[in-house]
Amino acid sequence: MTRKQRAAGGGSPASFGGAGRGERCDTATRGASPARACSSALRLVGAFLPIAAALALPAVPATAASGDPPEWTQPRAPLHLLGPITYVGTRGLGAYLIRTSAGAILVDATMAENVPAIERNIRSLGVKLSDVKYILVSHAHFDHVGGLERMRRDTGARVLAGRGDVAALRAGTPPGETNYGVVRFAPVAQVSPVDDGQRVTLGGVTLRAVATPGHTPGCTSWVMQVTDKGRPLQVVFAGSITVAGNTLVGNRRYPSIVRDYRATFDRVERLRADVVLPMHPESADVFERARTGRLVAPGLLRATARESRIAFERTLRAEEKPRR
Repeated sequence: MTRKQRAAGGGSPASFGGAGRGERCDTATRGASPARACSSALRLVGAFLPIAAALALPAVPATAASGDPPEWTQPRAPLHLLGPITYVGTRGLGAYLIRTSAGAILVDATMAENVPAIERNIRSLGVKLSDVKYILVSHAHFDHVGGLERMRRDTGARVLAGRGDVAALRAGTPPGETNYGVVRFAPVAQVSPVDDGQRVTLGGVTLRAVATPGHTPGCTSWVMQVTDKGRPLQVVFAGSITVAGNTLVGNRRYPSIVRDYRATFDRVERLRADVVLPMHPESADVFERARTGRLVAPGLLRATARESRIAFERTLRAEEKPRR
C-alpha cells in the first residue's frame, strides 16, 4: 500500500504495470484512493502526459516507501536524447542535463534517495558537479524536489522555480490542499523566483519559463530551442497539468486554482512543442521514442492539454455537485 493510499484511508496497491504511475484523476476515479485513481487514468490516457502527484502520509518527511513505484528509485544509465540534452534521472522520475560551453543546467532533482544515482550519471558524462550552474524546478512536489536541497548543496547551483512555489520550497511543504494529505521534503535554503517569460542563459543556451499553474501555483514548464540533425526544434520540459488529487472547490490555500488550471489549458494548447520531455518519462514514452528515433511528436502536448481539460472539468463538476 502506498503512502498516498494510507493517507486516503487504505485501499489495495495500484497496479502500475510496465508503464509506471500516471496522474490523470477524473470523476470516474475520484472516489478511489488517489494512487489507484492515477493508475487507472494512465491506462485511459496512454501516451498522454500525466505527471505524478506527491504521494504521502500527512505531514511526514519525504522518503521512499515500499508501496511507491519501484521505478521511481531504480537507477538507469544516462541517455542522450537530442542536441545538448541527456536524461540523467531514474527509470521513473525525470531529470535532464543540458550541457553548454559554460557549464550545465539540470531540470529537476527528483527524490532525495535518487541524488547519488543522478550525481553518478552526471559525473559519468565528464561533467563535474560544480559545473552544474542552474537547477530548474518543474513544481514543488516531493517526487520532483525531495532531493533538491542536497543537489543544490552538492553542486553549488542556483535554484530557479516559479514564483508561486518558492514559499513552499523554502518551507519544505507542498502548496495547496489535496485529498491525500501532505508529504514534506527538505526545505530549500536558497531558491530564486522566476516569472513567466523569464529567460535563463548559459553558454549560448537559453531556456524560457512558461508559467503553467494549477497543479501547483508555481508549476512551470521550460522551453528551449534545439537544432538536431539540422532540424530546428522546440523542446518543452513539461510541468504537470493534471488534477491528481488537488482540491478544486474550496481550496483555501490555493483559491485561484480553478482559474489557473483553465488559463493553463488554454496556454498549453497553443504552445508549440516539437518534443515533449515530462518529469515522469513513461508518460510520454521517452525511452522508447528515443530508442526508435520518434522523439519528435508535435501533437502530443496539445492532445494532452485537451484530455486534461476534459478530466479537470469532470472532476470539478463532481466536487461541485454535493454543494448544490
